Amino acid sequence: MKKLLFVLLAIVFCVHFGVTTGYAEKITIKLGHIRNLSHPTHQGALKFAALVEQGTSGRIKVNVFPNSQLGGIQEMFTQVQTGDLKMVYGGINTFGFIDGGDAFEITAIPFLYRDYDHMRSSLLADFFKPVIADAEKKTGIKILNIAGDTTPRGLTASRSIRTPADFKGLKIRTAASEVVLRSMKKLGALPQQIAFAELYMALKTGVVDAQENGVMVVATKSLYEVQKFYMKTDYIRDVETFYINPGFWKNLSKEDQKVLMDASEQAGALVTELTQKKLQEAYAQLKGKMTVITPPELKLDEVRKELEGLFNDWEGVKWPKGLLEKISAM
Repeated sequence: MKKLLFVLLAIVFCVHFGVTTGYAEKITIKLGHIRNLSHPTHQGALKFAALVEQGTSGRIKVNVFPNSQLGGIQEMFTQVQTGDLKMVYGGINTFGFIDGGDAFEITAIPFLYRDYDHMRSSLLADFFKPVIADAEKKTGIKILNIAGDTTPRGLTASRSIRTPADFKGLKIRTAASEVVLRSMKKLGALPQQIAFAELYMALKTGVVDAQENGVMVVATKSLYEVQKFYMKTDYIRDVETFYINPGFWKNLSKEDQKVLMDASEQAGALVTELTQKKLQEAYAQLKGKMTVITPPELKLDEVRKELEGLFNDWEGVKWPKGLLEKISAM
């Protein structure tokens, strides 16, 4: 009986010891992103890391790898799928770049989202939850939170662009995105694929007449030196998103999951705040260097009308039928 009692006590001790040490086990999370050290996204990632460490009393540590140190966004997505990387912080548009994430091409539809709040509330709405669940299952990547504004895409050119007719014959460097390519071709422009590193010289030498990027890129990359006009179209928006390996997430305790979610929310709020400040600074930097054309001089309603129905063939194919209408109606 004494031996049996001893064995039972030993089992209870081991079980208790295993549970408590498992709960106290230290965890290290590698989080990668593509932005530079001065970008709001990096500051948000650092905020996330600090909040997670604080919320777990140092038990969970987040190591942030900026500037594509772990590879481009698609390479990092692959690492999240295999579990070699636990988290990525990057745009929701990029989720449409990988197999299984096709539905998220809807996040890059021109002029669909009025502003950051409209875009984020649409993607977090109940009607969008099945789209997220389906993509998570197909890609093997979980969306932890969609939080953090980014600079919307505009247009620079060597000549003034005000109406749809002004796009005719415009040689424009674009992102390698079917959404962008379709849009520019519909407007009569001639989209060109040029490496971003070669963009400045391509604009300077006239290889292309125009390019589409946000005003922060125009300011930081000095594109105002080789372009005369900035058209504030804000035609494509994005939201920075925390992606996480689903197996890793599932193995976290409910308490730890809440810490990560709360931290991502606060980090996203910081990114949004810093982005707005950076946008103001960028427009101030362009003053006197470029002519900035905004509505109503910029006839965005006419451009929108020209693009109406351009992506209707993707309804019920890439995303559920009626999703465009639901987002527009938000």
